[in-house]
Amino acid sequence: MSSKKERFEVTPELLKENFIKIYGDKAQSGNSNEIRMFASPARINIIGEHIDYNGGKVFPTAIDKYLYCAIRKRNDSKIIYNDLFFNSTYTFDTNDNFAFDQKNDYANFLNGILSCMKKQGYKFPCGFEVLIASNVPSAGGISSSSALECGFAWAVSETFGFNISRKDIALMGQQSEHEFMNVNCGIMDQYIIATGKKDTAELIDCAKVEHEYVPLKLGDYRFIVMNTKKKRRLADSKYNERRAQCEEGLAILKAAAIPLTDLCSLTPARFEECKAVIKDEVILRRVRHCVTENDRVLRAVEALKADNLQELGKLLYESHNSLRDDYEVTGIELDTLVNAASRQKGCIGARMTGAGFGGCAIALVHKDEVEQFIKNVQSEYTKIVGYEGGFFACSSGDGVREL
Repeated sequence: MSSKKERFEVTPELLKENFIKIYGDKAQSGNSNEIRMFASPARINIIGEHIDYNGGKVFPTAIDKYLYCAIRKRNDSKIIYNDLFFNSTYTFDTNDNFAFDQKNDYANFLNGILSCMKKQGYKFPCGFEVLIASNVPSAGGISSSSALECGFAWAVSETFGFNISRKDIALMGQQSEHEFMNVNCGIMDQYIIATGKKDTAELIDCAKVEHEYVPLKLGDYRFIVMNTKKKRRLADSKYNERRAQCEEGLAILKAAAIPLTDLCSLTPARFEECKAVIKDEVILRRVRHCVTENDRVLRAVEALKADNLQELGKLLYESHNSLRDDYEVTGIELDTLVNAASRQKGCIGARMTGAGFGGCAIALVHKDEVEQFIKNVQSEYTKIVGYEGGFFACSSGDGVREL
């Protein structure tokens, strides 16, 4: 990883100022093209964990933490990347055949997108220069890499007049992860980042790749993101193991002539009727999580539509318990955060969010209690885990857009 510079809060104005410092203004650089600025949000998944690959529905929202991308066309075929928080400059050419290379660090995410664009027949009449800076905590489970991919893809598409749709930007981000980064991710992160709207959450059907906007009216409550700051080394291997266990559960049910296309097409009532055919206790618990979590997503949507935040909070706790006991993807760090949160005044719900084994949890907390909540949970977390977590309050935000 290239050496990091000290982090601070970025504004679009600051990014533009630094862009001119690095690349020069029009007069200095002889480049009369305009600098264009784009914003790409992080996301939280309110509820619906580890079911996107089991035919389930997920319920994320884009949040008001942004990655910013400044871009300007060049008069030659050169591509230059800089990041405000990393010291390295990466230089490529529009005629390159882009391939993953460990030493290219974050530039791999950008080259993955360009590789997808070229495969789809998009042509670059000239090069461009880019400066990126992010207020999204990296490796925190709120999709910093997807914000980078989708923000960059949207910036390039708009700058060159490709007019790629928001849905196709999301699919391109996923394709880049699969083919270029070799990460077999679902569609949720890229999809919410590309299509999100302020004051809404999205009920996303991952199998059909379609969504419904649901008003996100939190009134006096705020979502607090709680970052374990744990390095997640186990997540990938355990993720693949969980996927395999779910596939085994599905195969057992199908072999018993139970008609279903995926685990999440079972209702909780139907699961109770047919669960006896699954003899392996571990597989049974994995399947039960998928069935009950999908049901919780649908109930959470109804709770929000009915302005019933207490019910939403209750479902968050139930989701965490299922991820801890049936799916076993939490761990001491996430459990400590959620347990500590549940004892605080003004907190009506909390759960882990993301893949688990580290990363983030979220809590729904009354705005008047946010400061005390963070102080108390931080203290308890540090006492048990031995180091500090990261905390911030957030609101919903818009998806990728030009500023």
